[in-house]
Amino acid sequence: MVSDLYVLMITAAVVSLVFKFLKQPVVLGYIVAGVLVGPHLFGETLVNADNVKAWGDIGVLFVLFCIGLEFRLKNLISSGKVAAIGALTIILGMMLFGYLVGVDAKFDMVNSLFLAGMLCMSSTTIVMKAIDEAGLSKERFVKGATSILIVEDVVAVVLMVLLSSIAIRHQFEGAELAGKVIDLAITLAAWFICGILIIPTLIRKLKPHLNDETLIILALGLCLGMVLTAEEAGFSSALGAFVMGSILAETTESHRIEKLMTPLKNVFAAIFFISVGMLIDPSSLSEYWMSIVYVSLVIVIGMILFGTLGCWWGGQTMRDSMLTSFSFVQIGEFSFIIASLGTSLGVLNPIIYPIIVASSVVTTFLTPYIMKAAVPCYTYLYNHVSTSFRAKIDQREMQVEEAEAKAANPSDNENAFADKVRHAVRHTFITKHLVNLFIKNMSAHDENA
Repeated sequence: MVSDLYVLMITAAVVSLVFKFLKQPVVLGYIVAGVLVGPHLFGETLVNADNVKAWGDIGVLFVLFCIGLEFRLKNLISSGKVAAIGALTIILGMMLFGYLVGVDAKFDMVNSLFLAGMLCMSSTTIVMKAIDEAGLSKERFVKGATSILIVEDVVAVVLMVLLSSIAIRHQFEGAELAGKVIDLAITLAAWFICGILIIPTLIRKLKPHLNDETLIILALGLCLGMVLTAEEAGFSSALGAFVMGSILAETTESHRIEKLMTPLKNVFAAIFFISVGMLIDPSSLSEYWMSIVYVSLVIVIGMILFGTLGCWWGGQTMRDSMLTSFSFVQIGEFSFIIASLGTSLGVLNPIIYPIIVASSVVTTFLTPYIMKAAVPCYTYLYNHVSTSFRAKIDQREMQVEEAEAKAANPSDNENAFADKVRHAVRHTFITKHLVNLFIKNMSAHDENA
């Protein structure tokens, strides 16, 4: 096991340094490292595949836990229209494209649905890194883009639960699926209500006793506890990790937990991407190169089309809509997670995995260059559309600027009302009573010991 970790870490470090030198995302380097240590390139694997898979599964949990920690409900609400309409337009449009690609390839319904799920999510990690490296992190469109990515992450977790249900039964039953969605919604509501009422207050009470070591252990314990709860309830472990991250995001220590989790997440996430690369057979890539180009074009064209429409319908300016959509032209971690889910359930056609991974590599490589084309494309569009549509673009720009000015100076009444709501939730009698009882019992236990 130690020798496996040595090979993985050294290979990943060397390859990722090469990719950093080439100014490419290190995620691609991890996938290439997986190909190098995998069984297909040199005829034998350099590491134990079972160990790598186990560590990769843990990596998925940590990645989703950290994504949950970045989930700020107040930020999502502030750009709710753009987030909801933009994300749903992208997801539904790309799922339709993906399903049609599957049907065209003569896949059955289950494989077509899995393919649709893999193509409908952009990579949060790659998008935010590409925006940062392009020097656009202060641009107005970033807030809406981040909110859309958050909604996509939430939908992806739910989609994994639904795809698992469909894969096990090999059929699509509307009534049963609706029941599953209702059960999931009720369960999530119960988890969030109980968690947000109790856990933030508990952490605030224990804050004087929480150094970095204790805090990270407590956070991981809560995460794994919710993972087990989700599995017992019949849902995926990934859902539990995401939910606990979202609950902890509402605590006063959320940024501290996120900072402490980052090194751990980076290590295990790297192992996950290496495990993805180990499944790639380079010879199959040359065999399916036309399919890879086809899928990559579907991703790029579909994301630009549905991203621009969704953001425009959601209230963004045309310039911001195009900047957002041009940054979404790739698939990433959730596509691999869904592909791994289909493989573990034994329902995924073997040719889909290498095509999806290769398409992700291609589109990730192209993302920075496509992003640079966003503003020139907007300028060309603005100069060549009809006068009436150009007037609508100008009007939307004025509306967004006015809304921003209003949001920057909220009324005192709005602030007072928000403070009262937060105060009421935090000081609920039941919440205080439960937390005080918990701490009292812990103290009594320590005295008896």
